[in-house]
Amino acid sequence: MESPPKSSINLLTPKIDAHAHVGHFGSWCGVGVTAAEMVDLMAQYGIVKSLISYPDNAVTLAAQAAFPEKLVALAWLNPNEGRLAAETFDGLSQTGQIAGLKLHPLFNAYVADDEAVYPLMEIASHKELPVFIHSGHPPFSLPWSIGRLAELFPKARVVMVHMGHGHGVYIQAAIETAIKVDNVWLETSGMPMHTKILEAYNRVGSERLFWGSDLPFHHYAVEIIRTEVSGLNPRQLEAVFHDNVKKFLGW
Repeated sequence: MESPPKSSINLLTPKIDAHAHVGHFGSWCGVGVTAAEMVDLMAQYGIVKSLISYPDNAVTLAAQAAFPEKLVALAWLNPNEGRLAAETFDGLSQTGQIAGLKLHPLFNAYVADDEAVYPLMEIASHKELPVFIHSGHPPFSLPWSIGRLAELFPKARVVMVHMGHGHGVYIQAAIETAIKVDNVWLETSGMPMHTKILEAYNRVGSERLFWGSDLPFHHYAVEIIRTEVSGLNPRQLEAVFHDNVKKFLGW
């Protein structure tokens, strides 16, 4: 096998981070970043905007309010909260404060295609807001469950965050699911196999792959270099780093 190209991080290509978190995560994680720290790091690595979420939406919205040109809020909602989650999502969507919905089946302990998720998916479909779903951890967030959810709601635009995450079987399943289900997009953060970025670009579709960092769980440098050495040419890298998600969100 040919050696991947060497990379020094290209700071000239503008980047939009399709998946990041502001705030602090305790317990086993022990990681965190403030809005100001994030914006400072973004400037260092050529990142012009970041989609952010946090379990407490007040933290996310405060960060967006402090840096409205840089940070864009997703509403993190827990379907287990039933009507409260749906009412919160509907209310935030009416105010125009959010760019989409974040679901984390692992963190909040539900299976991605559980019926409890349906009311939120109905709102997302009606409001034409994208849904970003954590993937890669059994039994809650497997690619097959996310694919079935997307099939049940064909008008929803579903982004499979981490495109299967750290397990090779789940990574391949994410790619195969996105090929089969045309309202599924893939996001790269935390996925260790640089070769699968190129495969997803070629097999899923050139516009259906987004770069993300998962800050503060992963460093920008690591996530950028993995994508740069994937085998994509400079124009394709621009699409994955910036153009695809910009078009997807209608910016």
